[in-house]
Amino acid sequence: MKRIRNEGRSAARLIGSFAVVLGLGLTSVACAPGGQSDATDEGKSGEPQSGGELTVLLDAGFAGGWATGLDPATSNTTGANLPQNSAIFGGLFTLEAEEGEDAEIVPNQAESYEWTDEGRTLTITLRDGITFTDGTPMDADAVLWNWIRALNSGSTGAPRIDLKTDGPAPTLDPEFMDSLWAALPEDVNKADVESDLTAIQVVDDLTLKIQLNTVNGSLLNSFPGTNLNLIGSPTAYAEMGAEAFSLTPVAAGPFIVTSDKLNERLELEKNPDYFKEGLPYLDELTFQSVAGDQVAYQTLLAGQGDVIEGLSSVTLIEEAGKNPDVRVVLGAPTSPYVIQLNSRIAPFDDKRAREAIYYATDFDAINEGLFKGQGEMSQSFTASGGLFWEPDVDGYRTYDPEKAKEIVEELGGLKVTLGTTDIVTARSVTTALQTQWAEAGIDVEIEAQALGDVISDFVGGQWEAMLQTAGAWDPSVGIGVSVRFGSTSPYSGAPLPEGAANAGDALARGLETELDQLLADSIATIDPDERKARYAAVAKYISDEAYGPFGMAFSPAQVMRKNVYGPGLTTPIPALAVNQGVLYDRVWVESD
Repeated sequence: MKRIRNEGRSAARLIGSFAVVLGLGLTSVACAPGGQSDATDEGKSGEPQSGGELTVLLDAGFAGGWATGLDPATSNTTGANLPQNSAIFGGLFTLEAEEGEDAEIVPNQAESYEWTDEGRTLTITLRDGITFTDGTPMDADAVLWNWIRALNSGSTGAPRIDLKTDGPAPTLDPEFMDSLWAALPEDVNKADVESDLTAIQVVDDLTLKIQLNTVNGSLLNSFPGTNLNLIGSPTAYAEMGAEAFSLTPVAAGPFIVTSDKLNERLELEKNPDYFKEGLPYLDELTFQSVAGDQVAYQTLLAGQGDVIEGLSSVTLIEEAGKNPDVRVVLGAPTSPYVIQLNSRIAPFDDKRAREAIYYATDFDAINEGLFKGQGEMSQSFTASGGLFWEPDVDGYRTYDPEKAKEIVEELGGLKVTLGTTDIVTARSVTTALQTQWAEAGIDVEIEAQALGDVISDFVGGQWEAMLQTAGAWDPSVGIGVSVRFGSTSPYSGAPLPEGAANAGDALARGLETELDQLLADSIATIDPDERKARYAAVAKYISDEAYGPFGMAFSPAQVMRKNVYGPGLTTPIPALAVNQGVLYDRVWVESD
């Protein structure tokens, strides 16, 4: 999918500036709000310590899979791989928080930003003196090169930006353009690239500006979760080639890739020239893919790992909480479960079938039975760890099995294929839903698949129902409401605009639905109170049209050895895409 360009007001506003597909996934557990920990970043000694190594265990069904590599412009799992990306690339901006609260976007490799032109021009200034690990400068030209690749390289994670492309074209250095064309797909639309270069321009060696058609109140909030935040070396790309760069990208982050076995193991070592003095603390950092929660926990106990990012099994979380050798920190919930219903095909093109699912679903019982009541219930795409929380929606259809039965009988039966990502807790939830729906006379087939297969099903458009999550710290970014319900998102089952043959046709012709308009309006202001009210209208519309019932807001736990400390581990950071973020340049290990 491409970003929205200036082809009329409707197309430009369809989903909003950064409705980004971040490699979609479903981790799985709904835990109590907020992070509980007896640790501080300083630890027992009072000061972080340099040195040591750390092995992080990642579920193969989500962050532990990076089949399309780690080049931000071509990876289809950018959001799932935020742990690896944070360590390798660092990022222009980071999301910082105090104990999961008062989260804010903070410049990192960027030094500052400024809004002008009534919120339609964003100017970003880079820190002076940052170099990639190949010794070349991370300057404005390098950032521009990366941004244009991110927009035009065909990744399903490509952001959609409402760019103002009707201004004067800049004069660009021929050597820069040769490097850029060489790094783009052979079949790239050159007119698209040239118009992007009109909207995104270098001001000077350390400054860039992005010119928008419409105000976007979520643009900055989106940066830490998108591939635009991740800047690699153009020189290294040219020398290495696309395949090698995808395996071992060269960037300016806290760590350098030394070995990459796709979907298995990623080994990193300290970047001695990292721009933050004294950081990173660790000498070596390894990400190990493991087959689910049970394997991850046993691997940790066996001494073959130090951290589990995103442990989702309630049973294992409770067990870990009783183990004196490990620490468990619950995250700040941002993303409720949602049963997405594909209203574009049978059976859910009939609103009655969608209503039957609402009435047949008892998420409260699932919360009590599977999660022991720890989940934070929500009737919308928000949760307490994020912005604009709205747990209750007026008129929301709640559990009523008798009404569900009546509708199913009226329909003459209802058969549903319910898909999900192949993660243990997700499978447990779908099994519980299968049992509940059967009581209403609904015949359910469960289809649990690897993340890549789930993505393929979404893009193919023939799925019927999907148990996923919807939401992020800012509802419009990450795997947020626009990704799940915007009509042209590849991961949405909401109706296409009237007269549109497909999403591409809708974009090209500037067609949009009423829900698209509401989604666009929710970011068309920088006033937080106005945004909250507009998101409430979005939640109401989704509820009224029965596009998908919501359930527990999940927040997987971080589990680690007692001597491990750092932001996102011992202190929570709200999730940008499913799991909470970890700032690995500040993670450290207390020596014995």
